[in-house]
Amino acid sequence: MTELDFSRHQKDDFFGSHPQSPLTAEQRKNFDGLKYFPENSALRLEVIVEEFATKEKIVMPTTAGDEQHYTRYGKFKFSVDGQEAELTVYEGAHGFFLPFVDSLANKETYPAGRYLEPEPLGDGKFLVDFNIAYNPYCAYSDRWSCPLTPFENRLKVPIRAGEKIFEK
Repeated sequence: MTELDFSRHQKDDFFGSHPQSPLTAEQRKNFDGLKYFPENSALRLEVIVEEFATKEKIVMPTTAGDEQHYTRYGKFKFSVDGQEAELTVYEGAHGFFLPFVDSLANKETYPAGRYLEPEPLGDGKFLVDFNIAYNPYCAYSDRWSCPLTPFENRLKVPIRAGEKIFEK
C-alpha cells in the first residue's frame, strides 16, 4: 500500500465512523468511501512561486455568506497535458492555501473547488501535490461554511488527481 493509499484509507475511516466526521449520521450509514482519481505522479509538482511585490489583503466569501481573510502571496505556472495553467497561492492564519476549480467541476470534481496546502520547500519553491487535493467540508453537508475559490484560480484544464465529487 502506498503512502497515498494509506492516507486515503485513514480518511475514509474517519469519515465513516468518527463523531467529528463532516458527514451526517445518515450519510455515514451507507458510506463506503470517498472517490479518488488514481495517483498521478505528473501532478506532484515542485514549483517556483513568484512572490507578489505587493501582498494584497483579500476577503474570500464563504458558502454560508461569511468572510475569511487571506493575503495574495504569489503565483506559479505549470503545465497539464501540454496546456499551460497558472494559480495564485494565498497565505492565511494557518499557512499557505491553494483553492482551485478545474475544468471537470460539476462533472467529476466538486463545483466550488478543491483545496490544497502547498508545502514551502525554501528558495521560493513549493510542493504542490494535486494527488492530495481534497473537497472542503461544505461538499458533504450544508452545515459547513467554506471559502469560495477566487475567480483567478478557476482553471480551464482538467486536474485528474485527488478527490472526486461527493454524491450526497
